[in-house]
Amino acid sequence: MRFFLPLLAITSYAAAEDWPEFRGPSRQGQSATAGLPTEWSPAVNKNILWKAPVPGIGWSSPVVVGDLIYLTSAVAVGGEEKPVVDRSLRVLCLKAADGSLVWEAEIFLQPKDAPQVHKKNSHASPTPVYEDGKLYVHFGHQGSACLNAVDGSVLWKTQDFSYQPVHGNGGSPVIEGGLFIFNADADVDPVVIALDKNTGKQVWKFARISEAKNKFSFSTPLVIEVNGRRQLITAGSGVVNSLDPLTGKEIWKARYDQGFSVVPRPLYAHGMVYVTTGYGKPVALAIRADGEGDVTDTHIAWKIEKFVPHNPSMVIVGDELYFVADNGVLTCADAKTGAVHFQERCTGPISASILHANGLLYLQDEKGLGVVVKPGKTLQIVAQNDMAERSLASYAVIEDDFLIRTEGHLWRVGK
Repeated sequence: MRFFLPLLAITSYAAAEDWPEFRGPSRQGQSATAGLPTEWSPAVNKNILWKAPVPGIGWSSPVVVGDLIYLTSAVAVGGEEKPVVDRSLRVLCLKAADGSLVWEAEIFLQPKDAPQVHKKNSHASPTPVYEDGKLYVHFGHQGSACLNAVDGSVLWKTQDFSYQPVHGNGGSPVIEGGLFIFNADADVDPVVIALDKNTGKQVWKFARISEAKNKFSFSTPLVIEVNGRRQLITAGSGVVNSLDPLTGKEIWKARYDQGFSVVPRPLYAHGMVYVTTGYGKPVALAIRADGEGDVTDTHIAWKIEKFVPHNPSMVIVGDELYFVADNGVLTCADAKTGAVHFQERCTGPISASILHANGLLYLQDEKGLGVVVKPGKTLQIVAQNDMAERSLASYAVIEDDFLIRTEGHLWRVGK
């Protein structure tokens, strides 16, 4: 571990909104911040507060707590000292004021014979989770760890739950009560695993059973509450399961005929869970969340079969559901009925999830084009902003600004 600046104190929650995990405090891509800019440009230095180099490759989104930013990366290891090592899997802590490095911690060394990742993936794609002074990081099949968020010291780490992945890792973990929970959707025997967040020891494991030919997926679970009961919504190949988050016992499930390599995180609103079914033929489903057992034939309220995303997570604004297909076509639909208001080209090819903040929708495509859209039943593009650098990570909000991770940098964008 290397230290570069004096350590900064962390409060549990700063006055401004923190961004403690993938898709923010709501877990659904929503921010209460009202001051985000709509225009920015590195070319003319418009609304670019700072730009910080990020070593290695990683598509995890930044996490923000008070004055600090956290993200993970997989850094190439060279030289003869570690001839069997390919990458160093690391956590970086940056100063929010200027992007300077506070500390950097190596968690695992990835061997040269590690499974290859997809060209749109990385060995550091899952986003960390922050809670109560601790940072929880996950590298999929490579392992998980808990760190002291102030100084980066490792409190526990484990590689006891390895599995054979396809295309690398992807889904981010969640914290629920005393548990650290993640999907481990390998191509064989996919499971959902809960660890004791204080020790890293297994508490429960749920075997995901489906008829999908390809079992692997990369989705992030979502914890919701329905009629006073907590549910862990976890989407995988061929099925979405609702589990009791404390025990891992199934509450309900809904099957889909086609679908594998599911990436988007589920949503919850209007008493329904919204999921997409992944590769093959992606379909968007709305499922009433008050069922028991197999609810495939009883609780699927509606479905949309055109221009559904493989990768970007969706967002809900009021009664409207918005999602963007990987080819850049944006859909606005009635969240209660599934009636489509529009489906129109909005961005280029895109993997990052939609952010709703400042009364607007923010989208970032793979070439670095940021598109700002006004919510409504017709497409209204407010601005287009070119970062001119490849980008697959989703936005994070920091005070009245936001963070954009590109292939080699982290940017703070603000007025």
